[in-house]
Amino acid sequence: MIYWLLFIEFFKIGAFTFGGGYAMIPLLKETVLGHNWLSESQFYDFIGVCESTPGPIGVNLASYVGATQAGFLGSVIATFGVILPSFLVILLVATILTKFIKNKYVQGFLSGLKPVIIGLIISAGFVLLAKCIGYSSLDSIKASSFKPSYVSIACLVILLLLYYGYKAIFKKKINTILFILLAAGVGIPMCLLFSSLGLL
Repeated sequence: MIYWLLFIEFFKIGAFTFGGGYAMIPLLKETVLGHNWLSESQFYDFIGVCESTPGPIGVNLASYVGATQAGFLGSVIATFGVILPSFLVILLVATILTKFIKNKYVQGFLSGLKPVIIGLIISAGFVLLAKCIGYSSLDSIKASSFKPSYVSIACLVILLLLYYGYKAIFKKKINTILFILLAAGVGIPMCLLFSSLGLL
């Protein structure tokens, strides 16, 4: 039954993801592509949408996939599945774990998780960057699988210059909300420009 499948799959994602939304991306990808709920290109497009809309990546993706596969009820069930483990863990932390936080075994467990989380985040970032600039397949990084996305590369360069330029001039990081709006402000004219040049 689709409702049960949505609940179980997103429950597993919520239960076995440590380190937040970015660390969740590889597991989300494996699940939604494995069940053919989204194509690979749709998945990466939706990651971009998730980053510019309110809410965590996992919750947004669960809501979207649930809705596309089983309507409103599917959306509710998938979303409930992905947030339930976090809710249960926080309850556990609040009632039990705080008493044992200095325990050497608990500290060892947390120390072992940190490099894994960092690796997952770096891996997700690398994959998103490679897909963004034009790699169609990441199974093997070959010239044959690379078709430059001139719009994405141009936007990336402009946004990096704006980000680090702002930081150098004003000695502080640019506001995240402002930067998202700025990215849209850069992306739209770049798409129009490269489309008119026949490079889109």
